[in-house]
Amino acid sequence: MFLRSPLETFEVLVYQPLGLFGHLDFSITNVFIYLGIVTMSLFFFFFLGAQELSLVPSWVQWGLESLYKFLLTLVKEQTEGSGKPYFPLFYTIFSFILVSNMIGLFPFSFTITAHFAITFGLALTMNLGILWIGFLKNGFSFLKLFVPSGAPAPLLPLIIVIEIVSYLIRTFSLSIRLFANMMAGHTLLHILATFTLRLQSTYIFWIIPFFLILGVLMLEFGIVFIQAYVFTILLTIYLNDSYHPGH
Repeated sequence: MFLRSPLETFEVLVYQPLGLFGHLDFSITNVFIYLGIVTMSLFFFFFLGAQELSLVPSWVQWGLESLYKFLLTLVKEQTEGSGKPYFPLFYTIFSFILVSNMIGLFPFSFTITAHFAITFGLALTMNLGILWIGFLKNGFSFLKLFVPSGAPAPLLPLIIVIEIVSYLIRTFSLSIRLFANMMAGHTLLHILATFTLRLQSTYIFWIIPFFLILGVLMLEFGIVFIQAYVFTILLTIYLNDSYHPGH
């Protein structure tokens, strides 16, 4: 059975409509189900990695400890040590995005990070929190972030406007980068797979598309990690700006 369009794999399907007060929608959709799958997967791996800890770690323990060390170093370096209290949050965000992206690589699965509503909600809440931290730590001195030191006085109004706009579009750049990369990669895989299946009666001709799919799939495994890394490191950079608003 072939889908009419590769984008159908990103369609939100309502399995059980549920409403509250006629205005709030709590319907059970494929997005809701896969959010639960991602959450349960994270709990499972964290629980499994915490069992029977030893000096010679299991592969799960080794993976979680390596990820812990990698992200802790990242947060320390990008925030000059100031962001350590928020390390558990960054660890959770990275793990959530990584597992969401990985699950989307399985055949007939659903990629929640390929939906702008999910990535935008995640980016918006994080940026609002980082903005709040900036005012909490620096007060109105946080506004120095929008006034570059040494800028010519006649150009200051224009520079301030540019800085404010660039700060506001951080949420959109974060969310669009993640969802666009996930959607593009998965759409390409679907197109190649459909094309290969249509050539299955001519075995000589599907060999090249088959190996091409394997190559793209290997590339996608790298991309799912890179996108989680890029999302997280940009958040740490933004947090560092909140702690040190001076240019």
